[in-house]
Amino acid sequence: MQRQGSGGNAAVVVRVTGFVLLVAHLLLVAWGGLLPRDVAWVTAPNTVPLAGLRADLALGPGEAARLIAEGLLLLAPLGVLLPMCDGRLDVSRWGSLTRTTAAGALVSLALELLQTAVPGQVVDVDSVLLNTLGVALAHLLVVPAARARLRRRRSSSAGGSRSRARVVIGNEADQGRTPRIPRVPIAR
Repeated sequence: MQRQGSGGNAAVVVRVTGFVLLVAHLLLVAWGGLLPRDVAWVTAPNTVPLAGLRADLALGPGEAARLIAEGLLLLAPLGVLLPMCDGRLDVSRWGSLTRTTAAGALVSLALELLQTAVPGQVVDVDSVLLNTLGVALAHLLVVPAARARLRRRRSSSAGGSRSRARVVIGNEADQGRTPRIPRVPIAR
């Protein structure tokens, strides 16, 4: 059974490339985020939302911008790579954004929880918020425009044959008869 709108070989290449890049990115993030740190002291965990951001802003604009950008950019590639792994072009914008952002939040939360077992690493709720926001921003900036471009390219290369293909897909005569499963009566 072929998934409707799968797109053939190009879609498979995009999905496989997205999956390979996603795994590589997650391994890199896990490697960098779960390394033990040799420090003389460890700060207390930050479980109050936005308290860490206020502390970052108190350090000055340059240092605050660097720390906030690090938080936003760490998992931002997930905003593009997760929809790329899915490979669908005709999907709800808000549904895709919601799924991608939720997955990014779960990955960020898992990373923060795994850091509690690593010496020198502490939980920071602001990291989860910034990472999730970075995923959402990357998705909003890249994915809708890329999907629209790919849809335009698909429709121009198909020359309007997309609507005819849809009729063929739904035509039972071209695909053969639908198999019938015999009903078995319920035993009494």
